[in-house]
Amino acid sequence: MAKSFKQYTVQGTGFDNLALVEVPLPTLKANEVLVKIKAGSLQFRDLMVTSGTYPPPLLPNVVPCSDGAGEIVAIGEDVKTWKVGARVVSNFFLDHHHAEGMTPEIAKTALGGASHGVLAEYRAFPEHSLLEIPAHLSYEEASTLPCAALTAYNGLIYGFEPLKAGDTVLIQGTGGVSIFALQFAVASGATTIVLSSSDEKLAAATKLGAKHVINYNTTPEWAKEAKKLTNGRGVDRVVEVVGNATLARSFEAVRMGGSIDIIGLLGEGPEAPAVSIIGPAIGKQLKIRGIYVGSVSQFQAMNRLLASNPETTRPVIDKVFPFAEAKDAFGYLKSQKHVGKVVIQV
Repeated sequence: MAKSFKQYTVQGTGFDNLALVEVPLPTLKANEVLVKIKAGSLQFRDLMVTSGTYPPPLLPNVVPCSDGAGEIVAIGEDVKTWKVGARVVSNFFLDHHHAEGMTPEIAKTALGGASHGVLAEYRAFPEHSLLEIPAHLSYEEASTLPCAALTAYNGLIYGFEPLKAGDTVLIQGTGGVSIFALQFAVASGATTIVLSSSDEKLAAATKLGAKHVINYNTTPEWAKEAKKLTNGRGVDRVVEVVGNATLARSFEAVRMGGSIDIIGLLGEGPEAPAVSIIGPAIGKQLKIRGIYVGSVSQFQAMNRLLASNPETTRPVIDKVFPFAEAKDAFGYLKSQKHVGKVVIQV
């Protein structure tokens, strides 16, 4: 095994300033395993980290990216749960074991932000933060699971009540979280309504099982259209990935007593309108929940869903970039041309 490896670090503002550096292999702690990273996938969060707009504090010269999959190549002396050669994927929060157990200390173990991420050839992980890759998935497919898939799963399956057959879900966009939300909704027997500004992307969503699609450029009053599609009742769930720019219409689209899972902030910024939640939340008796990825136990449950619905839930990968072209992968993600996930093969 090599004594050193390459990794990208955030040095300066913008992904063009990512630096590829060589560092020595880490000395494993007794409870750690060393993983040869095979693939990583990108999130909108990674663009925020590299642009300096991500709100939580970052490690200096942080290694970006939270989502990686790879092979265990060495284990610490006290490790009992893993063997060399195992195919593994890491949880977004290294120390988030159970769904109800989040603490400020655990939040500091977020990969690619408060702790170093996985845009590297190797990374050491605590043994408790890893999960076995479902047998039917490749490393590239598995690398899409820790953030996008688990966020969608947490929102729809671990909400105030689990999504069920017959529910109607409004899903904004066709990015990573949104596509997984669509797939999980289809696997659960729910009816889906997908929004996008691109007819091409809506066609892709239809192929994945979307019952209804709405182009919000040609139908700016999409909330009214969503209500029409539910015979005036309103949707049961909204997967809100934009933020204040669309929140008022999400309130309009959801039924009395419905749920809004607030997952993303794609539309946040100084130009976004301030939206009060008090009137809609009380008047429509809404259940509003913020989602910040999920725990190892939720990840384990999600993997069982993936294994039982292998084709319906198979990760959608738009494009794979080699490790040397990581900056191009960031640029492609920023262009928003993708449907599903953008992956870097290490």
